[in-house]
Amino acid sequence: MLLIRLPVATIPARMPDRRFAASEWRGSMWTRHDGGVSYARGWPATITEPSLLSWPVTLRPLAARDAKPWREARVRNAEWLRPWEPTNPETPLYQTSLGPYIAMVRTMRREARHGVTMPWVVLVDGRFAGQVTVGNIVWGSARTASVGYWIDELYAGREVIPTVLAMAMDHCFMVVGLHRIEATIRPENRASRRVVEKLGFHEEGIRRRSLHVDGAWRDHVCYAITAEDAASGLLPRWRSTVRAARSRIG
Repeated sequence: MLLIRLPVATIPARMPDRRFAASEWRGSMWTRHDGGVSYARGWPATITEPSLLSWPVTLRPLAARDAKPWREARVRNAEWLRPWEPTNPETPLYQTSLGPYIAMVRTMRREARHGVTMPWVVLVDGRFAGQVTVGNIVWGSARTASVGYWIDELYAGREVIPTVLAMAMDHCFMVVGLHRIEATIRPENRASRRVVEKLGFHEEGIRRRSLHVDGAWRDHVCYAITAEDAASGLLPRWRSTVRAARSRIG
């Protein structure tokens, strides 16, 4: 049975349905409105898939205590992530001191309070393993956002990112109320492209020199998914895919 834990007197505009019975949602709804539309309902939210993979995987809102494990993971995975990570052309990508990470946590939490970002950390069996961020949120008649993600190389290839991305997309569409979410990925990054393709994102074309990555302006492939594409839920569909693959193996 789906477990939903909300603060007293907060009710999501749209409750997760029984298709998500194996996951756990914990969260709250904000009350800021623009013409009757709530800006950040469903945030903060912690979501756990307890049994699909070999260990429970969780999306938890980024917290100040994550600065240290975040820094450690980024430094350890610098070469693994460098070819794919957006960079500021004026500043270095990887910092070894803790200060910049504390500052980034504060910035992202402030943006989350304003309803323009949802920064989650990925936990595998309770251990910091990566990040999923839904950002650039636009409300009004658009209700769009973009999503980015990264995973510690230790957990790569174990279906962690497709699982948590499906969890995040279902939450964004079915609880938060977004309509369209984009992911932009370098054409050469086949592993990341496979993640979104597995979940049903549609390829929409090339954005020329759209992001500064690894020291230069790079082309990116734009993928997108809408609430209509995910009407039956990405996580239930992904569960079926994973279990069918297991049954074929053995």
